[in-house]
Amino acid sequence: MPLVHFSHNGRARLGKLFGDHLVDLSTAAPRLPATVIDFLAAGEGAREAFHAVGDGEGAIALSDLRLLPPVPRPEKYLGIGMNYRDHAAEARKAGVATPPFQVWFNKQVSCIVGPFDDVIKPRVSEKLDYEAELAVVIGRTCRHVAVENARGVIGGYMVANDVSARDWQLRTPTHTLGKSFDTHGPIGPWLVLDDEVENPHALEMRMYVNGEQRQRGNTGEMIHNIFDQIAYLSTVMTLKPGDILATGTPSGVGAAMDPPRFVEPGDVMRVEIDGIGHIENRVVTDEG
Repeated sequence: MPLVHFSHNGRARLGKLFGDHLVDLSTAAPRLPATVIDFLAAGEGAREAFHAVGDGEGAIALSDLRLLPPVPRPEKYLGIGMNYRDHAAEARKAGVATPPFQVWFNKQVSCIVGPFDDVIKPRVSEKLDYEAELAVVIGRTCRHVAVENARGVIGGYMVANDVSARDWQLRTPTHTLGKSFDTHGPIGPWLVLDDEVENPHALEMRMYVNGEQRQRGNTGEMIHNIFDQIAYLSTVMTLKPGDILATGTPSGVGAAMDPPRFVEPGDVMRVEIDGIGHIENRVVTDEG
């Protein structure tokens, strides 16, 4: 059962999902940490206590609460570029060569919003795009992780939409500004713990815009799989509980269509990943 970060009666806390409702962990297991990052850092004892929580006491209907981003303030939010074979192929048609190594960029953590929050179209961008992605959340502090040991440092998985202002993204090689506008990091709807996912490389994902399917892919189509990604990144930096890795997007992004089809205020983006859940975000005008 997923670990949920939610708000109810003006107070944020964690819950355990049971179908159309959750159990408030502050009531059912008050000794558990109060944030996802602290929960992951607490290790196996916290996971065992979480799994022991049953349905019943402290139940709240999903319709009566607001889902919050599972990890609202990670230390790092990193994304990998052109990591699906079909997406790399559509990029090559546009004259962008497939890189020989993993290509990573930062999404500044201030971009993070909840699974059903609005996404703002910046007044300075005319090319707002979507990217359906599986997000991996690191579960423990680690460095120099071997590929064969990488699964052991994963805390869980979320759905992500790597919203991208393409005109800003392509101004510089780093991509960071075009990936980091406020609200351009919707994640959720909850954290599915790693031990509840049989194979993270066999998950179907889909992106819809206003009900029209734009992307469809499977996580098994990655060029660099999740374990390779963790090994590569941990060669450079210490990964910590709560760090988010957006693992790439399949073909069908708006920028690659002929003609390009970017999203506009009023459009609704929905990302679904089988076994993880879905997020849905409406594009709104920049009123700031």
